[in-house]
Formats: sequence, structure tokens, C-alpha cells
Amino acid sequence: MVLVSTVSVGMSFSATRFMVKPAASFTLLKPPSTKAIHNTSIRSTSNDAALVSRGDACVDGKSIVRRSGNYPPPIWDDDFVQSLASDFKGEIFNKYAGDLKERVRMLLNKEDTDSLKKLELVDSVQRLGVGYHFKNEINRILEAVYSTEKWDGQDNLHATSLKFRLLRQHYFKVPQEAFNGFLNESGKFKISLTSDMKGMLYLYEASYHSKTNEKILDEAQHFTTKHMRDYVNNNNSKDEKLSKLVSRALELPLHWTETRHEARWYIDYFETSVLAEDTNYSDLLRFAKLDYNMLQAIYQDELKESSRWWKSIQWAEKLSFARARLVECFYWSLGSNFEPEFQYARSVLTPVNAFITTIDDIYDVYGTLEELELLTKLTKSWDAAELDQLPDFMKICFTDLYNKINEVANVFQREHGVFILPYFQKWTDLFEAYLVEAKWYHSGYKPSLSEYLDRAWLSISGAVLLTHLYFVKPNSVKHEDLQCLMACPNILRHSATILRLADDMATSSHEMERGDNPKSIQCYMNDKGVSEDEAREHIKYLITETWKKLNEESAESPMSKPFIENCLNLAKIASCVYLYGDGHGAPGSRDKDRLLFLFVHPIPLDL
Repeated sequence: MVLVSTVSVGMSFSATRFMVKPAASFTLLKPPSTKAIHNTSIRSTSNDAALVSRGDACVDGKSIVRRSGNYPPPIWDDDFVQSLASDFKGEIFNKYAGDLKERVRMLLNKEDTDSLKKLELVDSVQRLGVGYHFKNEINRILEAVYSTEKWDGQDNLHATSLKFRLLRQHYFKVPQEAFNGFLNESGKFKISLTSDMKGMLYLYEASYHSKTNEKILDEAQHFTTKHMRDYVNNNNSKDEKLSKLVSRALELPLHWTETRHEARWYIDYFETSVLAEDTNYSDLLRFAKLDYNMLQAIYQDELKESSRWWKSIQWAEKLSFARARLVECFYWSLGSNFEPEFQYARSVLTPVNAFITTIDDIYDVYGTLEELELLTKLTKSWDAAELDQLPDFMKICFTDLYNKINEVANVFQREHGVFILPYFQKWTDLFEAYLVEAKWYHSGYKPSLSEYLDRAWLSISGAVLLTHLYFVKPNSVKHEDLQCLMACPNILRHSATILRLADDMATSSHEMERGDNPKSIQCYMNDKGVSEDEAREHIKYLITETWKKLNEESAESPMSKPFIENCLNLAKIASCVYLYGDGHGAPGSRDKDRLLFLFVHPIPLDL
């Protein structure tokens, strides 16, 4: 369906020059123009919102027919967001949480607990979402295990797999040969292991921490997946608790799961399955519930502030051809860093995600090729004086984007003395990638899968998001990091590639229906002449292989640990957002339920 509109081109724009002196030691590229926009006044007619919302434009007397993405309206509105409220605030809850936290710390520090029990406790603490409170205790426990473990095959499969997974998760160097004791003479896992489904589950989860060319772990993943599926489909043991864990793992392995999403699920599981057998962990469960609710109260306040900002810039009205996904954008920022101390990071990443969503829609469906070329050219000069060349809807986008980037750069310059605008050249790379794909569409060109991926890891915006994350998290700036960041390190590329492939798996069918460019699935179909089902299986394989590369880079990258965590978290949140379909652009009921649990409904808690 094509909608029709007329866009007014009469816009008044004023800019105030703002100069920032670069820090010489960090200026790796020639800085773009540093004129920033302050108190920019966009004067438009009273009909602008309606005009931009329809699908054609009248520019210099010429009618321009525009496509429509036919996006569903947003699920959430500002009135609903502003109505969110939580009782889990204040000194009383802070004190109660502090008391429970110390009791959990005592559990972790208890000396007479055997090694496996202690590791299971660490695993539960992390899955319940409270591991961030006990980083020192967890590291101490794992260092003790690592220093004494001989990997001689004397442990059972469950114990060995749990040790392996937790140690690799925390960047300890553990060889895949830890599982040699469970292999037969042919190098295959012994079929007798299938009688220990708990061990199989833990081996399955461990296998997702594999790196490239680790054949034992590849075999472990293939072996466990097959027998776990058989177990779920033909479960005669009636072990409902284990079946829940196995089914959950087959849906999404733990290593690929976003922390808050997992915490909400595992809290319910822990209460009905673990605590029912061992009441010693009642304080842990109570603390996990309270911490979840207290974080939810923080997120509600942040979401309200973001929604007020979104309402103030009026993009939903002025640019109604695009997806208005403020709450979903906030979830992306939360998935990258959920801890309370990263409030500023979330406050920046939410607008960045909103900008990216709208700009993506401009390049994908709304802008003409001539307009897109002008906009891309402007992002290279980063000069607000050239804005008059653009149509109104692009002026609106560029103005607010320009202001936000300069605002972040100014804050960082003030606090760290480092000039960072050159690193935001990633925006230019993003716009250029968008333009290449737009040219493919307008010319009818069908790229190969290799050609598509060479561009698509940029056009999915992962490089922009991860670059912003580096500069908005409260960590020290390392010169080595900045040099590496400028060159787009492999760890960033692998994370962005996973984001791209996960997005394609969820969205390509709808995008092909409206006539968009081929995505990775269609490119592979064209390359190999295979069916869509076969192509989807290949893209799943590519996602798994890219995760191996990401795991390897996470262990070896010279980048700081916070940045490595950012890269892992982006891949994880992508896996969750696109788990049930297009959870960003066209969220379904399960996507809605996930956000209701996260932002609206607290966990019932008897105090």
C-alpha cells in the first residue's frame, strides 16, 4: 500500500557555532566540523505533522511518490509510561535489600560447602540476576577452582560441564580436552551419557562457549541437542523440573540470553523447583525478587524521562512514516547494561536507538535516492550550515541527531579531557552503508551473501551503538582502546554480524513482502539455488559460527573488559529481541509480555 502526503519545505534554521579543542594525543583522524546546534528553532506550519505522515511530497512543484513500511502503531504511549509506579523505593527497601545481600554473601563465603555445591550456587546467583552484587566473591570461588582443577575426568558430566562453562564465562583459559574422559575410542561422546539428562543439559550449555575449530565442543553441541530434543518429545520420566530447563535451553542457550530476561524466568523456576527441595536458599530467592523489583523501579523512572524526551521532540507526530518504538529502544539500552550505575549510558543509548530506527526507515522506505545522497553527504561534512539542502523531515532528523552527538561529546570532553567526535565517524559509515543498500534497491541489484554481509554488519548499526557505549559508561579511557576502536576491532564486527543475522531471521519475510532488498536468507537462496528453509538453516549455522568467533575474541581481545561485555551483551539482546519474530519493529504478544514483566509488573514478594 502506498500512502500520499505533501511536505512543506519552508523551514527556519539557526545554529550557534561551538568549538572544541581536540586533545592532541587522541586525535587519530581529522575532526569533523565541530559546530554544534543549540536552541535550534524549527519553524513549521501547523499541518507539518500530518503532511509528513502521508506518502508523497511536493517539492519544487514535483510530486514524489513515497513507499510505506506499513508499520503497526506503538503498543505503549506516553500516558501509560508516565502512569508507571513502584512501591519498591526508599530507605526501608534499601536497608532490607542490604541485609539480604549480606546473607547471600555469607552463603558464598561459607567454607564447608563442597566444590560442586558452591559452583551451583554461583550459577544460581548469576541466573537470578544478582551476580553483579558479588563479583569479588564469584571471582574468588572460580580462581580457587581453576587453580586446583586437573581435568582428569574423575568428575561426573554435570560437574565438569558446569566448571567449564563458568570458568570460560569469566575468561579463564580452559581447554576443550576437559571432556576427553567422556569420549569413546572414536572420539565421540559415549552413548551411555544420555541416561544422565542433567549432565547432557550442562554439557549443552558448556558447548556454547566454544571457539573456532574446537571439534570436541562442536560434537558436544550436536550430540546433546539431538538427545535433548528426543527427551523433550518423548519424556516418559515425568521429571517436569528438568524438562522445563531442557526446553528453555533448546529455545535459547544460556550464553545467548539477555540477563534480565533470564532473571525473570529463572526466579519463577527457582521458587518452584530449587527452593522446594532446599530451603537454605530462601534468602537468595527473596533477595533476587527484591533486587528485580527495585531495579524495575529505577527503570520506570528512566523510561518516564526518556518518554518525556521523545514526546518533546515530537518525532512520532512529525515523522509518523517511521516506527515509534521508544520503549523497545529503551529495552535495547537496558540489555546492553542493566546495572543501576549505568543510568547515563541508558539515557544516551535510548535516543541513539530511536534515531537509528527512524533513519533506517528513511533509507529503507521513505526517502528518495536523491534525498538519501544529500543526507549521506551531509553526515560526512557534519556541517549544520548545509541543512537547507534537505527536505523538512530530514532536517528534523539531522538536527536532533546532531545535537545529541555533540552533547555526548561535550560531556566527555568536560569530564575526561578527550575529544571524541572523530570516533563518531561510525555514524558516517552507517549512513554510507544505508546508501549502498538503497542504491541496490533502486537499481534492482541482488548482492551475493558475501557482498551483503560486508556491508550489512555496518548497516545494522552495531558499530555506532558499541562506540557510543564505550564513551558513556563510567570507565577509564585507554589510549590502546581508542586506537583499536577507531579501526573497528573484530570483536565489534562479530557482535554486529550476530545482530544483523538475528534481525534478518526475524524480519526478512515481511521486508521482502513490501519489496525491500534481499537479506542474508534471500542472498543465500540466490547464491545456491536452495529453498528458504535450507537458507534459514545456513544462517542459523552462520550465527553459531560467528558466536564462536565472538567467544574467541572475548578471550583474546586487547580491548578493556567493559567493552568486551558490551559486545557480548549486544549479541545477547539481539537474540532475545528477535527470538519470537520482529520484537522491535512489529512486537507480538510474547514480546509485549516480556516488557510488561520487565517494566510494569513487579514480582510478588512477602516481606
